[in-house]
Amino acid sequence: MAYTRTRTIAISALIAALMAASALVSIPVGPVPVTLQVMVVVLASLVLQPSGAFAAMAAYVLLGAIGLPVFAGAQGGLGVLAGPTGGFLLGFVLGAPLGAWARTVAETRLKAPGADVLAAACVIVSAYAAGWPQLALVTGMSAAKAFAAGVAPFVLWDAIKAAAAIGFATSLRKTGALRPF
Repeated sequence: MAYTRTRTIAISALIAALMAASALVSIPVGPVPVTLQVMVVVLASLVLQPSGAFAAMAAYVLLGAIGLPVFAGAQGGLGVLAGPTGGFLLGFVLGAPLGAWARTVAETRLKAPGADVLAAACVIVSAYAAGWPQLALVTGMSAAKAFAAGVAPFVLWDAIKAAAAIGFATSLRKTGALRPF
């Protein structure tokens, strides 16, 4: 039991560090930048149980909230969480454990194929569901304009990043580097 707990903590910490690193790749394209963060959040949902996935994302957001420059554009502080992209960050905290839970249920109880795709979809939908309204609220955009600025341009790219995360997780599982918990 201690091995599993220690392993979960270590992997959660590594995922939180990967989130910070993935934010360094930030391309401003409007109020919401393109980053590699969705790939890491999906990976968290594929290699951790819900509690570990939540811990990883919560640790990342907490580090940024206290001012460490771990958010996109090397920013940190509560202002980022209250700004146009804060909802997406909070969506990661909700989406990673939701995706991990959906994957676990699909694999163990339903024996359904496509558990990884379901997890990725949960992550992405959660991020959009939390980020889109905050983007509209903070910027004063209409819902349609916020969707056009903060969701529509990212759907294809986020699907590609999710596919990459699924590929990484599958490879890690095959090599034995990450056995399912």
